[in-house]
Amino acid sequence: MPIVVITGLPASGKSTRARQLRDHFVERGRKVHLISENEAVPKAGFGKNSHTGDSQKEKVVRSDLKSEASRHLNQDDLVILDAGNYIKGYRYELFCMSKVSRTTQCTVFTCIPQKEAWTFNSRRTAPDELPGDSETVQPVDNSDVPYTRETFDALCQRYEEPQSNNRWDSPLVVVLPKDTLDMEAIYNALYESQPLPPNQSTYNAPLGATNYLFELDKILQAIIKEILGAVKIKAFGQLRIPGSRNPVKVATSMNALQLNRLRQKFITSTCHASQTSPTPLEQVPHLFVQFINANTIGC
Repeated sequence: MPIVVITGLPASGKSTRARQLRDHFVERGRKVHLISENEAVPKAGFGKNSHTGDSQKEKVVRSDLKSEASRHLNQDDLVILDAGNYIKGYRYELFCMSKVSRTTQCTVFTCIPQKEAWTFNSRRTAPDELPGDSETVQPVDNSDVPYTRETFDALCQRYEEPQSNNRWDSPLVVVLPKDTLDMEAIYNALYESQPLPPNQSTYNAPLGATNYLFELDKILQAIIKEILGAVKIKAFGQLRIPGSRNPVKVATSMNALQLNRLRQKFITSTCHASQTSPTPLEQVPHLFVQFINANTIGC
């Protein structure tokens, strides 16, 4: 039923902690699914460093990881997602997935100084790509493949550290390299607490009639137009959107490309499932504003 989201800088010990968690919960009689980025990247046919430097390849891997985690979420099993999970918006998506599935969630942050993480990375010796007869052959697991300095620094710069006051990162367990993982705290967070109930912002509405999608997209386009208008005149900060109880936070980095990507993701998440009724259109402005704020905090 529960899911553990592991996050941290590159070479911070995420996979080591994931294996410790798996072994501990297996000993306690739980069925565990360990989903690892170290396996997903070569499975997708990518090299460790080339994948990290290509945003499209990263999207493919993140989508694969999320899909596999979603497939394994049920009433009995434990899912451990071992990956960088460095984007707060992505962690928010996982949080919403957990709520829809009525599962509990815990975030484990492998906290480490960047200099020490680079030292650990430098001890890795496996080659990133192994030449085959006719094409590049990837290892089954690339956990012992080192990052290049350029890739390592880029990942550290992009990393969005989890915060315990963010509901999608909570409960948050912080573990340093020399710490013993607090298994009881994680167990209690997963099995002794009640899952958050789904709400209108996390329910997946069914793919309704064409008219519903048309009206939904028209509302989203109008909101984006309002935001871009504020950006154009440099009216950054709080912007009231008709139909939303909360203001949208207009950031200097917002642009049409970013907002339309969020629009597409919102439509996909809203129309993904078919077991519930469509979100009422009058609630869409408020939900879309929440979605934008959650995915652009600090931008």
